[in-house]
Amino acid sequence: MDSVLIAVFGCIAAALLFGYTNGFHDSANAIATSISTRALKPRVALGMAAVGNFIGAHLGAKVAKTVAEGLVVLPNGIEGLLIVMSGLLGAITWNFITWYFGLPTSSSHSLFGGIVGATMAGGWIIAGNANDWVLWGGIVDKIVLPTLISPVVGFTLGFLVMIAVYWLFRRGRPDKLNRGFRHAQTVSAAAMALGHGMQDAAKIIGVIVLALYVGGIQDDATHIPQWVYWVSAAVMAAGTYAGGWRIIKTMGRKIIDLGPPQGFAAETVASSVLYANTWLLGAPISTTHTITSAIMGVGSTGGKRAVRWGVARSIVIAWIITFPIAALVGALFYLPIHLLG
Repeated sequence: MDSVLIAVFGCIAAALLFGYTNGFHDSANAIATSISTRALKPRVALGMAAVGNFIGAHLGAKVAKTVAEGLVVLPNGIEGLLIVMSGLLGAITWNFITWYFGLPTSSSHSLFGGIVGATMAGGWIIAGNANDWVLWGGIVDKIVLPTLISPVVGFTLGFLVMIAVYWLFRRGRPDKLNRGFRHAQTVSAAAMALGHGMQDAAKIIGVIVLALYVGGIQDDATHIPQWVYWVSAAVMAAGTYAGGWRIIKTMGRKIIDLGPPQGFAAETVASSVLYANTWLLGAPISTTHTITSAIMGVGSTGGKRAVRWGVARSIVIAWIITFPIAALVGALFYLPIHLLG
């Protein structure tokens, strides 16, 4: 079998493994609030999140095309494929590390960091210059700016929506309101799961399309074969159903004490931000950053002590270091893989 074709298969396998880790790592995005408020039983919530991710994968083509052609320019053939594989292995490694410590970091930023780091290493080794291989303008527009803006938007909208909920239902009985919002969370959690699939499954799709293009399997860097939708959605759904309980505990219990109204507000805000970015901008934003910042914004309506800021600070630090560390790990993976290739 041709070495390029073997490398294409290797990249696809690595992308699907990343998709599986993304599923259990980021399943907390969709269902942590619903589980912690007892709106949904854990396995029911995970099943619903898996279905939402599966359906959402078919709606995120705009994001997938951004990932496939808007971040790096790789050489065709074996060298480009080795870079893609190294970046994916870097992202998978960082996903496992942060999952082990229960940190809700961005799998998306692990992926982007890993691929950019591997691309830079490949550029320096092969061409002596990595600047022509990394589209820094695309990274600033599609990753850096959304990373800075989306948590601020999520926090602000979470705060405002929660204030509106308090005002609208200020005369309601707490027990009756809690029951009502538990039912409403079924809808908001489903919306969040769909948004997660639109964003994160689309990134897996984008990487597979990139590997197919670089490997010469297809001539168009943005064409998405139908089978790529299905396999990406399937592994994401399987990973989601496996569950990432360490991170679910962090998101659902350690940041704030969530009640059904707070959970509904956070999920509604986060899913709205995800839909707007997917359909209007095609920007691959972090679902983790969005829902976590919305939870913090919702919690801050209860006063300074309602949010466990020590936990929040640790999460934000993990956000900041994810891209550079994943880039470093991706670059380190490239060195031996390049020699073996």
